[in-house]
Amino acid sequence: MGRLILDTSVIVSAERRVRSMADAIGDDDDVSIAAITVAELYVGVELAGPKKRLARAAFVDRVLEQVVVEPYTSQTARVHASLLAHTKRSGRSRGVHDLMIAATAIATERSLVTADARGFDRLPGLVLHLAE
Repeated sequence: MGRLILDTSVIVSAERRVRSMADAIGDDDDVSIAAITVAELYVGVELAGPKKRLARAAFVDRVLEQVVVEPYTSQTARVHASLLAHTKRSGRSRGVHDLMIAATAIATERSLVTADARGFDRLPGLVLHLAE
């Protein structure tokens, strides 16, 4: 696939062992995540019960050691604004974080890999791959 950005759903599925991240990416793929994805992962740590919190935090730490985190830049903000305007014109609202992830993918010229395409389908300029 090439240059990829993983949606939070792919990482959460890997943690739950519903899907393996290795199933979604190849050995030669250049993989990253959006900065907002880091926040979403840490929300999962914060909301975990005491028995799961340490294991979930360790999983997030391992993910962050393995992937590049793409920052929210002024270019990303410009693409994000364009996507927000598109969703308002189309009358089909999307999650704010999903649009930030999509904007990061577009701004960094990466294909987005997700386990939940509903938040991302039909966004202009976004190359989308559904994790199997």
